[in-house]
Parts: sequence; C-alpha cells; structure tokens
Amino acid sequence: MDAMTPKAEELSLPQAFLLLATNDSDGKPAVPVYALRTTLAGAILAELDLLGAIELQGKHIRATGTAPHTDFQRELELIRGKSRPHTPKRWVAMLEGRAEVQRVYEQMASRGIVEPVGEKHLGLFKSMRYPEKDHGPEAALLQQIEAALIGAPPEPAKADATAPAAKPETEAPHAEAPGAVPGSRAPDAKPSPKVPDARTTALIALLEAAGLLGKLFPAADQSRVRELTNGHWPSRAVVDELRMIRLAEVEAVT
Repeated sequence: MDAMTPKAEELSLPQAFLLLATNDSDGKPAVPVYALRTTLAGAILAELDLLGAIELQGKHIRATGTAPHTDFQRELELIRGKSRPHTPKRWVAMLEGRAEVQRVYEQMASRGIVEPVGEKHLGLFKSMRYPEKDHGPEAALLQQIEAALIGAPPEPAKADATAPAAKPETEAPHAEAPGAVPGSRAPDAKPSPKVPDARTTALIALLEAAGLLGKLFPAADQSRVRELTNGHWPSRAVVDELRMIRLAEVEAVT
C-alpha cells in the first residue's frame, strides 16, 4: 500500500460497510439490496454519532451543537431541521434508498477504491456496478476487524538483555488478599483483551446487523461478537427495520 492509498481509518463507516458488502470482482452486493440500503442508512447515523454531530437522547435522535466536516452534511441538516425528533429506526427508514448507496459508491470511485461499470438494459436503462479497483483499503479493514474479533491482549514488552536482572521486591510488598497464595497476581492484574477503537466496533456491529459478519468471518466467536456489538444503537435500529421489512414481505406473500 503506497502513500496515496486510503487507509482503513480514512474511510467513513458508510464507505467501509459498502466496500465490505460488495463483491470484489463483479461489484454486486453480497447481501440483499434492501439489507444493503437499510444498513447503509444505519452506517450514516453511526458515522454522525462517532463525529459527535448527533446523539441518542432517550428514545430519540437529536443533533448536537457540533458541526464536524462530513460527507453526510445533507443527512445531518435533515436531522437538525426536524421540528419533532425521531427514533433511530424511523431515521433508518427515512434515510435508506438507492440514491444514498449510489452516492457512497461514487465517493469511493473518486478515490480510486472501486471502479464504476455501467450496464444497459433494453438500450434504455443503465445500472451501475462498482467492482474493486484497489484492494488495499479492504484488506486493512479485514485485518482490523479480525484483530478486534480475536481480542488478543497486547504483547508484553521484551526485556532488555543488557539491563541487569530485576531484583526481587523486598520493600513495601503489595498486600495480599485474604486467602491468596503468597506471590500470586491479584485478579485485576490479568491482561485484558484488546479493546478495539469505536469505529471498528461500530463497523462490526453494522456487518452483524446486515448478516454479513458471519460470511466474512465464519469462525468468529459469537460471545466476542455480542460483547462488541451490545448497546450499539445504530445497528440495533438496522436490525429492527430489517425485521419489519421481512415481516411485511411474509405478510404480502400470505
């Protein structure tokens, strides 16, 4: 990856999700179109939340006083302009659509990450696909997600071979807990699993909501996934909206 190639952390959450949810070779969605559009809407909310532009107050989303630079200024202004606040699920339903997906694809195309390929139907209508052009950003995303799912503790610092060996502590020993074995480590001294950054955690939650995380990482520890995704309200809104869409489809058939 050269200096001009975007890194994973430079992608917005909608861009990162859409990149991972698109087949590299043919540019087709790896999930149903309705799931792609719905989850992208949740990713927009998650991006604005990470930037501090919106927040969940009770059951409703409200804009804050923060005015960050974002590619989703239009969506932010929509939220700011509403006289009555809406729930996350309602905003997901309002923001989902083909135009949003197309716009995020075009953002990545302008950066050389994907390549637009047009198809004509009956000589009149044209649909666009966006196969991958530069695998670097996606590879970086997959590496970050894998590390977060593994949750490995940081490697211990290597001892300096030239430094004198540390002497056993004889002064001011730590107090032992009642019943503890002398010399044993306190319970809170255990290395904790590596905590991923908020952006990676949000992306994992969105992929799980779309039903894509298991396809990308079939061996992922589900307890670790639940630990990371629990409480992420944008992805919860996506799950709720997708459930309503599926129920509506079932009712339409019956």
